[in-house]
Amino acid sequence: MSLRTPPRPHARNEPAGGATAARSGKRSRRAAIPAVLTCLAGVLVFVALVAPREVGQVSLPALLRIPIEGLLGVALLIVLPPRARRVVALVAGAALGLLTLLRVLQMGFLAILSRPFDPIFDWSQLASGVTLVEDSMGRTGAISAAVGALVAAAALVVLMALSVRRLASLAARHRTASIRTVAVLTAAWLACVAFGAQIVTPVPVAARSAVALGVQTAEQVSTSLRDQQIFDEQAAADPFSGTPDADLLTALRGKDVVLAYVESYGRSALESPEFAPTVGAVLDEGTRTLNAAGFASRSAYLTSSVAGGGSWLAHATLLSGLRVTNQHSFDKLVTSDRLTLTSAFQRGGWETVSVMPSNTGPWPEKEFYGFERSYDSANLGNRSETYSGFQTPDQYTLSAFEQAERSKPDRGPLMAEIPLVSSHWPWAKVPRLLDWDAVGDGSVYDRPGAGQNDPVQAVESDPDRMRDGYRRSIEYSLSTLVSYVQTHGDDDLVLVFLGDHQPAAFVAGDDTGRDVPITIVTRDRAVLDRTAGWGWQDGLRPGPQAPVWPMESFRDRFLTAFGR
Repeated sequence: MSLRTPPRPHARNEPAGGATAARSGKRSRRAAIPAVLTCLAGVLVFVALVAPREVGQVSLPALLRIPIEGLLGVALLIVLPPRARRVVALVAGAALGLLTLLRVLQMGFLAILSRPFDPIFDWSQLASGVTLVEDSMGRTGAISAAVGALVAAAALVVLMALSVRRLASLAARHRTASIRTVAVLTAAWLACVAFGAQIVTPVPVAARSAVALGVQTAEQVSTSLRDQQIFDEQAAADPFSGTPDADLLTALRGKDVVLAYVESYGRSALESPEFAPTVGAVLDEGTRTLNAAGFASRSAYLTSSVAGGGSWLAHATLLSGLRVTNQHSFDKLVTSDRLTLTSAFQRGGWETVSVMPSNTGPWPEKEFYGFERSYDSANLGNRSETYSGFQTPDQYTLSAFEQAERSKPDRGPLMAEIPLVSSHWPWAKVPRLLDWDAVGDGSVYDRPGAGQNDPVQAVESDPDRMRDGYRRSIEYSLSTLVSYVQTHGDDDLVLVFLGDHQPAAFVAGDDTGRDVPITIVTRDRAVLDRTAGWGWQDGLRPGPQAPVWPMESFRDRFLTAFGR
C-alpha cells in the first residue's frame, strides 16, 4: 500500500478558478467603460446647454439649471425611429458644438472688449488676438496656441455630436423613464420661470441659453448689416471734401501739433476707486506744473468706438469722423478718399509724421492718412531688449521723435500722430521716468532700476497684479507727457492727448462704458480761445460733469474751430 498522500482534487482547479476571477474583473471593467463614457457625454452636453453668458458668472452653483432645449431634444429624439434618431442626434450635437464655440467667443469678447462677438465682421479680430499672443509668447508659442485652439474646436464639435447620439440611444432604451423625467423637469422649469428662480444672480434656473444665443446671434447679424449700411451712407457724404487747402486749420498755422494716444486710458482710470486717487493726483500735479511753466489745458471726454482693444479702429474713428467699429469698415475707409485730420494738416502745409513703436511691418494705411514720414520699430532706433515693441517706453518714443523731427533746423511746422504704448496689456513692464538726457538709444532700460519687469505669465494669472500694473503704467504715461511738455514744450507746441479705449472689462469693471479722456495743452491762449464754445473744463483732469462727445464728432468740431 502506498504511503503517499493523493493530491487534493480541488488543488488542480485553483489556477482555473483564478483565471475565471481575472476574466470576471476584466469584464466588469469593460462594462464600466460605457457607463463612464455616458456620464462624460451627459456632463459635456449639460454644461453646453446651461453655461451662462459671461465668464464672471461661471461657477458650480450657476450650472445648477434646467435646460429647456435638452428636455425638448429628449422628447423629440425618443419618438423618432432609430435611423432618423441617429441622424438627427448627430446634426443636433454638431449644432450644439458650434453654438458652444460661439458661446466661448462671446464670453471672451464680453470679458475683453465689453461687447458680444460679431459673427459677420469679427473673424479678423481673432487674427489680432494671435498677434497679441505672439507678443507675449513668441511666434512659436502663438502658432502652437492657434493650432491647439483649432484642434480643440474641431474636437468639441465631433465629441458633442457623438455625445448627443449616445444620450439619445440611452433615452430610447429607457423610454418610459425618459418620458417621466422630461415631464417632471418640464413642470419644474415652468415653475422656475413663473417665480424667476435664481441660485446665482443674474443666472435663472430655467435655462434657455442655447435658444437665447441663437436669437442673439441672428439679431447681431441684422444689427451689423444695418450699422454697415449706415456707415456706408455717412462715408459717402463728407462736409469737408470740397474745402480748399488754404482754408484748412488756418488758426494753427506755424504750430507743431502733436496728437498722442495713451493706450487703454479710459474714464475708469479717473473714476474707479482702485485707480482714481493716484491717477488723479498725477493729473492734478501735472496741471499745476504746466500752469507754472505758462501752459494752459482743457479736458473733456469722447466716447470711443471700441473698448478693451482695437486701437486702430478708435484712431480711424477720431481721424475720419466716422464711427469705425470693425475691420470691414476700416478696410473700406482706408481705400476711400475721405479727408482725415492728418491729411488735412498735410494739405494745409504741415510736415506730417507718424511715430508707431509697436509697428513691426509694412503699414499701407500711411498714404490714406497723409503721412509723409513714418517711424516704427525698425527705424525708431530703440536698442532696449527688455522694453521694445508694445512695451517701448513712452519717454523713449517722445525723445526719439524730438531728436528726429522737432530738433531739426530749418524745418516747417509739424503734425505728428504718436500712439504711446507703455500702458498696453499685459501691464507687466512699467518703465521709470528718467532724465531726458539719459534716455539715449534706449539701452539704459536694460540696466537695473529702469522699471518694473515682471514675468508676463505671473502678472496675467493674478488679476490684482494686472490691475496694479495698469494703474502704474497709466501714471507713467501721463507723467511722461507732462514732463515732455515741461522739458521740450515751447510757444508753438499744441499737444492733444487722449485715450484710445477703456481697458478690458476685467480691469475696468463691468458696465463702465466707452468714454475716454481727451485734453488739449498749449501756451497760446488764442488756440484755447478757439475752443471756448466746446465747454471743456480747465486742467488735465476732466470732472464728472465734463462734456462727452462721440469720438467720431471730433474731426468736424476740430476742423470747424480751427479752420477759416
